[in-house]
Amino acid sequence: MTTEYSPRLFARDTDIRAIGTGLLACALPRAAWTHEAHLGACLWLLTERPDIDIDAEIDTIIRRFNTSVGGVNDDTQGYHDSITRAYVAGVRLFLSETEEMGLAARVNAMLLSDVGRRDWPLRFYSRDLLFSVAARRGFVEPDLAPLPA
Repeated sequence: MTTEYSPRLFARDTDIRAIGTGLLACALPRAAWTHEAHLGACLWLLTERPDIDIDAEIDTIIRRFNTSVGGVNDDTQGYHDSITRAYVAGVRLFLSETEEMGLAARVNAMLLSDVGRRDWPLRFYSRDLLFSVAARRGFVEPDLAPLPA
């Protein structure tokens, strides 16, 4: 995780919906599954897909997608449960603190906020714990501070 970066922002609501639907259909190009796409898809799922229980299904959705594009979900690569669940908590926090606006505007505001930072989970986890096999394979409670409720 890097601490300084300029996020790639979204031009249109349809771009985010395409990422979300591509993720669910396993039709998104692998190169499009960026940090920004992860967060945009999460916000889209939480706000526009109430039929999906993100807490119960996010791991299956991302693992299935990773496998569909030739990725591997193992001890060193692919799906990372604790990072994913930390960002789900962060996206929910962001949504609870912001006014409703267009999808792209909301995702872009989130990407430019603290929650959108690539190192945001390190506010709650030590690097050693966050990048451990246990934290990748399943959710591990943070050791520095509790995740936002």
